[in-house]
Amino acid sequence: MTDERLAQTARGWDEAAEGYEAYYVPRFAPWVAAAVGALAAGPLPDGPVLVPCCGTFPELDALDAHLPGRAVTGVDLSAGMVRLARARAARRPGATVEQGDASALGERWAGRCAAVVSVFGLQQLPAPDVAIRSWASALRPGGVLSVVFWPRRTEDDGPFARIAEVVRWHVPAGDDSWQGRLVPALTAAGTVVERDEPAAYPMSHPDAAAFFDAHTRAGPMRPLVTARGAAFADRLRAQFLRGSPHGEWRHRPHARHLVARRPFPAELGDGTG
Repeated sequence: MTDERLAQTARGWDEAAEGYEAYYVPRFAPWVAAAVGALAAGPLPDGPVLVPCCGTFPELDALDAHLPGRAVTGVDLSAGMVRLARARAARRPGATVEQGDASALGERWAGRCAAVVSVFGLQQLPAPDVAIRSWASALRPGGVLSVVFWPRRTEDDGPFARIAEVVRWHVPAGDDSWQGRLVPALTAAGTVVERDEPAAYPMSHPDAAAFFDAHTRAGPMRPLVTARGAAFADRLRAQFLRGSPHGEWRHRPHARHLVARRPFPAELGDGTG
């Protein structure tokens, strides 16, 4: 991703931050709980927890409940998100937030972290398979990575499926081949993948208009709408609403949950079999 594209993406999320916190953070809470809960399923080594693509840092409360007293660092590209994340972190000793590109953290954090957890940030990065390998390299022996992300197709019917269909009329589909490279990337980073499974929870929206407005003003489509302008957003909204149901819209989108662990050297054996 070029510096210009990075700046554009960051600007879109700056503008979305307040709305994202209000609309999506409560709706995404079950996935956050699942991601953090995977870290607490077994013992962890000493060391901090790293949260790349932390957004407004909703993981922090769950981490506090499951791993009290741990140092936790969130990283996000958006200044607007970082501002809200720092406000949340200020209430929790040992929590810090850094503004920066979360896609390449391995060199600085290599072998330092007890855990890495990230929810709904991976799919937004320019090379998710490269990013997840970088995150895995941050783990120390015994450390655990837990990442939840949206795959290209999250549902067959529902607002996410509908908005994707409408956007495809205007914007070509991106390359989603990276999804097949995630497990090999984790293996190449020296971790063992322990879970690779769907994670689905119910979600609801007041109506189609409320969903569209949230998704384009406070969600993942904000950078696109910022780049294309108000006229584009109006055309998209009209097209979306024409084919959408009336009243409350309930759905059950499927995310993907990856959990990987870096083995202790003794677990790797001496190769003599």
